[in-house]
Amino acid sequence: MATAAKKVAIIGSGNWGSSISKIIGNNAKKFDLFHDEVRMWVYEELIDGKKLTELINTQHENVKYLPGITLPENVTAVPDLIEATKDADILVFVLPHQFVIKTCEQLKGHVKPGAFAISLIKGVDASHGGLQLVSRIIYKALDIDVSVLMGANIAGEVAKEEFCETTIGARSEENGRYLYKLFSTPYFRVTVVSDCASVEVCGALKNIVAVGAGICDGLGFGSNTKAAVIRIGMMEMLKFARMFYKGVEMSTFLESCGVADLITTCFGGRNRKVAEAMVRTGKSIDVLEAEMLNGQKLQGPECAKEVHVLLKEKNMEKEFPMFTAIYQICYEGVPSSQFLSKL
Repeated sequence: MATAAKKVAIIGSGNWGSSISKIIGNNAKKFDLFHDEVRMWVYEELIDGKKLTELINTQHENVKYLPGITLPENVTAVPDLIEATKDADILVFVLPHQFVIKTCEQLKGHVKPGAFAISLIKGVDASHGGLQLVSRIIYKALDIDVSVLMGANIAGEVAKEEFCETTIGARSEENGRYLYKLFSTPYFRVTVVSDCASVEVCGALKNIVAVGAGICDGLGFGSNTKAAVIRIGMMEMLKFARMFYKGVEMSTFLESCGVADLITTCFGGRNRKVAEAMVRTGKSIDVLEAEMLNGQKLQGPECAKEVHVLLKEKNMEKEFPMFTAIYQICYEGVPSSQFLSKL
């Protein structure tokens, strides 16, 4: 008996969500494994008096978060979360990590039996006691299998079909095979591994290191210093993963989710860019977010804060000098000029 085509729903429609919808939409049309229509939950906004969902569905372009990129016609923007995810077999979470808990609370009782999820969200949460990976939050809220996708994947470059790699962490081999088909393209090369925790830890913590790289740029240091900061940051990422999670494999840190994502974020990501501006202008992170990011949020400073909660609770700040220094610079008024002396 043939397997029924799986319906895919994308939860989130920002820069990254819209970029990945292009891949998902095209692969859903390409493979009989998937239902043709891909629904994408869009937080409704008015753009020049018109609803964003209507603009996406008629112009096939997210004019606010991914202008100039044509989305597949089978990607349908839906403003209601429950309607967007109705009867979905695969839930693709790709929204700011600050909104995951609230979103999952809305989804409780509305997820199709047997459905599974994949999180493309880079961040951790410490708001409900202890530090939790986003995949764990989704799993606990919805009781479904959750895989993760992380890599050196700057959204705009992916949308332009520039070649890159990514890493999927999947505990279920069967789900991993579906996800490989859903995401893999000639320009978006996918590797599937079973070390989910490391994949996700890399995706979250590299944003902290990128803030450090931006501080270096803002202070006017050269390539040697920036390379040292990246290396020290990589070692703190690995140490953190081994200290707090089981089954961590060094080889995972050599995949796209690890060293490649760290490099690209430290040279081209928005965390680096805003951190550099923070040093050069003296403005706060909140002010620079509003000025530079078109309504999007930074993950690096927030992640540094949430990691710091855990490190302080366990009296381990000194064991992670870079993570601690970046938190102090972003939130405690420590001058950026002291960054290197604290490493």
